[in-house]
Amino acid sequence: MTSTTSRLDTTEQATSPQAQTGSVEQVTLLTHPLRPRLLTVSAVEQIAARMVRVRLTGDDLEDFVTAAPEDHVKLFLPTEPGGTPEMPEVVDDRWAGGRHLTSRDYTVRFFDREARTLDIDLVVHEHGIAGRWAGRAQVGDLVGVLGPRGSFLVNDVFDWYVFAIDETALPAAARWLERLRPEVPVTVFVEVQDEGDVLPLGSAANADVTWLFREDRAPGTTSLLADAVRGTDLPPGNGFVWVAGESLSIKPLRRYLKNEVGLGRDNFDVDGYWRKGVADHDHHGDDTDEAEAVPDAASEADGTPRD
Repeated sequence: MTSTTSRLDTTEQATSPQAQTGSVEQVTLLTHPLRPRLLTVSAVEQIAARMVRVRLTGDDLEDFVTAAPEDHVKLFLPTEPGGTPEMPEVVDDRWAGGRHLTSRDYTVRFFDREARTLDIDLVVHEHGIAGRWAGRAQVGDLVGVLGPRGSFLVNDVFDWYVFAIDETALPAAARWLERLRPEVPVTVFVEVQDEGDVLPLGSAANADVTWLFREDRAPGTTSLLADAVRGTDLPPGNGFVWVAGESLSIKPLRRYLKNEVGLGRDNFDVDGYWRKGVADHDHHGDDTDEAEAVPDAASEADGTPRD
């Protein structure tokens, strides 16, 4: 295993979810109206060797809502370059038809209500329609967006945090780190291919980040994240552990955190963002006995760059 450890720089003042909601609950579940939106690509930026940031804009963002770092939307992509994507139909706040449409789930990275812009970070690869589109996205392209359907809001009331993620969860992790309160301890493990995938991460929290490089091994085939979590001595107090990545490789950590560590249900979340060899993976089927289903962009499926 090759890794590198770094300290996070503070890039902006964090605002905690607790301050935003006024809630003293550890976890808050929110739902939002489901509305299809047709948006236009206004900028494309290569932010790492295998990741691009696509900025979407349009008047349809006027009433867009995002409340939590893991909020995600379904992107409906054109079937040919420069084309118009077929949009889903919503009736009585439910996706009523068009399940055949070409869509994938992605996490919201930034949203600027005043400017009406929505930023999505996408992993670029050649083995899926969304990954290929990310590599050729151009200003002027039309993209459909549905969601977020719901928000799983982990309120910033914990004594410490541990994050263990792969590159598909980097947008959510970066957003989460930016909003943690100053000086709260957070240990972060990030599995990526190599140093070309390392991104700057800003936080007011007291964050320690270790990048784990799988190098020539395929995504989803290592135990780097599981080993990192098992090898971490969790601090005393009331903490929260978040694990997100390839479904099968991180699945054993659900039972480890619950049965061996003894964390309560509101003290951890192990989320299979994607599954090797499966397109448009639905994480709700991974382990329903230990994970509550959170309402999502399509009322049924959940994700981040999984293709």
